[in-house]
Amino acid sequence: MSAEPRVPSLFESLVPIIILVLLLTLNVFIFKDDATYGSNQMALLFSATAAALLAGRIGYKWKVLLNGIVDSIASAMAAILILMLIGALAGTWLISGIVPALIYYGLDILNPTIFLFAAVVVSGIVSIATGSSWTTTATVGIALIGIGRAMGIHDGVVAGAIISGAYFGDKMSPMSDTTNLAPAMAGTDLFTHIRYMTITTVPSISITLIIFLIWGFFLDSHAKMESISIVQQAITSKFDVNLWLFTVPLVVIGMIVKKVPAIPALLFGTVLGGVFAIIFQPNIVLEIAGSSEPGFYAFYEGILRAMYTQTSIVTGHAMVDGLLSAGGMFGMMNTIWLIICAMIFGGVMETSGMLERIARSIIQYAHSTGSLVAATAVTCGFINVTASDQYISIVVPGRMFAKTFRDRGLAPENLSRTLEDSGTVTSALVPWNTGGAYQSGVLGVATFTYLPFSFFNLISPIMTIFFAAAGIKIKKLKDAAK
Repeated sequence: MSAEPRVPSLFESLVPIIILVLLLTLNVFIFKDDATYGSNQMALLFSATAAALLAGRIGYKWKVLLNGIVDSIASAMAAILILMLIGALAGTWLISGIVPALIYYGLDILNPTIFLFAAVVVSGIVSIATGSSWTTTATVGIALIGIGRAMGIHDGVVAGAIISGAYFGDKMSPMSDTTNLAPAMAGTDLFTHIRYMTITTVPSISITLIIFLIWGFFLDSHAKMESISIVQQAITSKFDVNLWLFTVPLVVIGMIVKKVPAIPALLFGTVLGGVFAIIFQPNIVLEIAGSSEPGFYAFYEGILRAMYTQTSIVTGHAMVDGLLSAGGMFGMMNTIWLIICAMIFGGVMETSGMLERIARSIIQYAHSTGSLVAATAVTCGFINVTASDQYISIVVPGRMFAKTFRDRGLAPENLSRTLEDSGTVTSALVPWNTGGAYQSGVLGVATFTYLPFSFFNLISPIMTIFFAAAGIKIKKLKDAAK
């Protein structure tokens, strides 16, 4: 019989992490903003190779590691398919006039002074309704980014507002997968978990809203309003802008609210966008196809090109031309490449037990309730960086810390709240995590560009640690049993 693999030492477990951090730091220094276009993918593969070599040294067979890698990639396949569909949807929604119409009317409704505040609120409402931060950024998020650019507001600030609202709604929605996963891992029920989360989540989103509201008062509203008129004129010179175009996004959001799975809902939205393009913007479709004669083949070619490749609408106004472009499915390939490389690294680290070994070493220093919650929060963030997936950052710490919380007389909702306050929200702040790669790819804003302005995501883990350290609203098992 072959010997069982031994448990990796803490040093062995940290070596791949150290290599990854060093390579990523080197990439930022050399490649700067282009680091995510290949060099970071290679850093993840090199680090995965180091982890696999160490795993082989402690007794893991290559076949076992390969199965772990395949399972890890398989867990991200839904995200990959959604990304591809969103690329196609962005193309048909552009040439149909849906995105231009959202920008046009959004500029009418949203005053620059309250725009950032409103972006958080709107994103939060849509995310609660759909149960998905990803769907929110792929629909209203894209429109809000375009409106913000037209107002001359920094992309990172707008994206930070969108992501803050989207992840607030994701956390508080009973339809969210992570909101269902966290209590399942901790051993509590969904609505107890949501009620308990409000204790830390409401202060976090309140601070976020106050920051963005104050920020709006320092924007140059007069100058922005002058540029808004120019943008609207450029849009109407090219597109037939009308309220019928809102039918498509409303149908897609309605499907998701009715619990239609994201993939068929987005596919339907993509096709419907193509139909609306032929009805309302036939000249744009012919322009994309490079044809002057309307007909089935020309319309078919124009719609398909918008779905799979880069599409740019030329209005003669440089800033507007920058707004009216979409990458199609092809534009998502780099993000998909990053996700696959990240899941390879995460698969080796989890299968070999290295992630668990690192996390367990943290528990020994958690003597008080505050330090235990802090250890859990740090572990969630750590796994988001290393395993590159928000679900793993909830499942692994949930399994690891559940017994410790019980042994210390803490109700399971303390753990479930910490998992969401730390694991769910910080996934969007890591460029090679599925969350960060997705949000960056969809919004077209680099993760490190929006990270400093994603106030809700930054405040949430700090808030949950603060409440635990201060002993505020920490439910005991004896209290839960009453």
